[in-house]
Amino acid sequence: MKNQIYHFLLIIFISTSGLAQQATPPSGEILLQLKKLHVLGSAMHVAAHPDDENSLLLAYLAKDRLLETYYLSLTRGDGGQNLIGSEQSEYIGIIRTQELLAARRIDGAQQLFSRAYDFGFSKTREETLEFWGKDKILADVVYLIRKHRPDVLITRFPPDERAGHGHHNSSAYLALEAFKIAGDATKFPEQLSTVQPWQPLRIVWNSYSPGFQNNQPTDQGSFISIDLSGYNALWGKSYSEIAAESRSMHKTQGFGSAPSRTIRKDYLLHKDGEPAKEDLFDGVDISWNRVAGGAEVKRMIESTIETFQAENPAKSVPALLAIYKELEKLDGKNFYVKKKKEDVKTLIQQCLGLWIETTATEYSTTAGGNASLLVQAVNRTSTIPVILQKVSMPGLTFDSTLRARLDPFNGFKLPVQATIPKQVPVTQPYWLKNPIKDKIFQYEGQEYIGLPENTPTLQTSFTFLIDGQSLTYTYPWKFKYVDPSIGEIYRPFEVRPAVTVNLSEKVLVFPDQTPKPLSLLVKAHDIGLSGTLTFNLPTGWKAEPSEIAFSFQNKYEEKTFQINLLPPASNSSGKMTVVAKTNRGTFSNSLRTVAYSHIPTQSIFPPADAEIVRVNVRNLAKEIGYLAGAGDEVPAALVQLGCHVTFLGEAELSGDLSRFDAIIAGVRAYNTNERLAFYQNRLMDYVKNGGTFLIQYVTPRNGFLSNDLKVNQLGPYPFTISRDRVTDETAAMRFLTPEHLLLTKPNKISSEDFEGWIQERGLYFATDFAPQYIPLFASKDPGEEEKTGSLIYCSYGKGHFIYTGLSFFRELPAGVPGAYRLFANLISAGK
Repeated sequence: MKNQIYHFLLIIFISTSGLAQQATPPSGEILLQLKKLHVLGSAMHVAAHPDDENSLLLAYLAKDRLLETYYLSLTRGDGGQNLIGSEQSEYIGIIRTQELLAARRIDGAQQLFSRAYDFGFSKTREETLEFWGKDKILADVVYLIRKHRPDVLITRFPPDERAGHGHHNSSAYLALEAFKIAGDATKFPEQLSTVQPWQPLRIVWNSYSPGFQNNQPTDQGSFISIDLSGYNALWGKSYSEIAAESRSMHKTQGFGSAPSRTIRKDYLLHKDGEPAKEDLFDGVDISWNRVAGGAEVKRMIESTIETFQAENPAKSVPALLAIYKELEKLDGKNFYVKKKKEDVKTLIQQCLGLWIETTATEYSTTAGGNASLLVQAVNRTSTIPVILQKVSMPGLTFDSTLRARLDPFNGFKLPVQATIPKQVPVTQPYWLKNPIKDKIFQYEGQEYIGLPENTPTLQTSFTFLIDGQSLTYTYPWKFKYVDPSIGEIYRPFEVRPAVTVNLSEKVLVFPDQTPKPLSLLVKAHDIGLSGTLTFNLPTGWKAEPSEIAFSFQNKYEEKTFQINLLPPASNSSGKMTVVAKTNRGTFSNSLRTVAYSHIPTQSIFPPADAEIVRVNVRNLAKEIGYLAGAGDEVPAALVQLGCHVTFLGEAELSGDLSRFDAIIAGVRAYNTNERLAFYQNRLMDYVKNGGTFLIQYVTPRNGFLSNDLKVNQLGPYPFTISRDRVTDETAAMRFLTPEHLLLTKPNKISSEDFEGWIQERGLYFATDFAPQYIPLFASKDPGEEEKTGSLIYCSYGKGHFIYTGLSFFRELPAGVPGAYRLFANLISAGK
């Protein structure tokens, strides 16, 4: 169990796979890609979040119909929950972005995004579009349609209440609006410097019945059915099996899936454009007839497919080179010609088994720093003449002209000492370089719109002469190492700030004027680094010492320093920022590394800051037992309240629980911890004998998911977990029992304590609770009835039981003062 209390902002989860090098695909896939050269058509699937996509439909379109297939997720899932760790907000968005890319590598589709930030559950389209700004996200969708030219748009949701969520509803609405105007040059004309108007032929809804049952639509209007239950012998899998593997990449959402190998039909309900009669692409010519002069290319591709030898793909290289030369005779500006030239170039490399890479001896460098590299190229299968003519590194001064003949398995190796230009930016997700504003990511340049991740800055271009044809391939630098228990592992090569400073706490809460210590982990990312740390503080706050000198000789060297923070006498809150002035420049970055076994390692360099809060709060509970759930940062907040936190494993749960003033179940603990079912009676006895037990939100019983509820009854008396929530973080909280002990002792709670909450009031409220429970609050979203299940309490024996859907897991890490005051009351109930 991970200790979540005394952790630095540098959160590193042990990674076992890193970034896998792209291997040459097997012959079956190469043959499919050859066949795909015949297909000049595309489809775009549009929804709101990671995991919204119909993975089976994507696999069918990409691997059976061999279409260019895109999944446009308006958001990166930043507002979702996290089943595997404690990351929230933009950090969970980073993970879910990579989960989508992992899923696409399996199902064969391509991933796109808009600028929209997932700000959490939204009940209406009106609210969603007001937050995002309708025209801004509509412009993104129009741009991506114009850039990728789908013949057909497919929405996952309808533009109405059946979508179940304001974001879902908005994704369909924006797709329909974009369909109408993408071909109109008067709409968003500023885009036309890089793209041209494009009108898809039709837009359909991949319809479903309640519960996502794929029943025949009962809506009025035309529809067609598609059979998705095919089997691909070249893959040795059905599309449902491929889709299940893809879907299982959404691990933060707990969407591991088992394939269904029986018949599966989906229905596509016509929404606009020319209705389809039998097939999704009725009326769309997806052959080489779309390109003037394409008949000869078509004939050559057919011949290449007929003569393809699975046991020796290199035999097809001369034919592919001939196709490439024929494509060069056609209009080089033609959308399809440009795309198919790149596809043919990739196939040539794959058929040759041509391995290309540039690996660094370390995983990072700095702007202006150095990198030791090994450039390699290996021709693994072919006797076809392959000559490495040139190796260059775009943006760097390195450029080497060669005439190295690559005989089979006689690998070419070139050591390179590269100096990184000072203007090379830090390796930071482009959508996070600027603060999020108005619920959308802020970045300049429409060329970024849609990109799932950064375009690599540091790359190597290899120019080959292959049987007389010059071809250039460009690949990013990577770091490669060997784990004795796993084998070869790759991870992205990074450009880092010269120094980072990680603060031991993200939030410091001061209930009085007593100073608190703060540890600073300073890490060098270059050699010979020296400088001073200074502190930007809100008015009335002081840091002692006010300046700290540091120096490092070695790269990756670390030193820990400590300061004392002195709060003002009156309530105050704000950010403390650490600034490092060095001989390499001025920096104010921390380092946060997110690494899981199913995604590449991601390093982020957020500001080196912390929320500091001076608030009058009393807490009477000192010894806390914590049942870890899906991952949250509440334990660190408890330390700020003066608590000593013990994580409860098997030994602790079997021992003396009476020593704890309160026991807290982390978010979704009862969904993720199988063992709680065996200890539920002990926990109820703990309450009965005088303890305080607080359960944070759980998700409702589903009956078929692995993260279903592990017990039938959470508390001493029955209640049900609903999907009720209040998404308006400013919603009024009506006090139903103002004089209740949880609202009066040891802190008097008032409406002011609900000011400054973020993202929501709460989620998964209790309902149908037994009369022994007392609800403390009533709240509602605009236009809805009040809900009373955000926090319920009952006494049981000598003790106290509490269930709350209030989003403390968001508010406490954000440093919301009133959330600390209320939470202190909850855990102090027995004192």
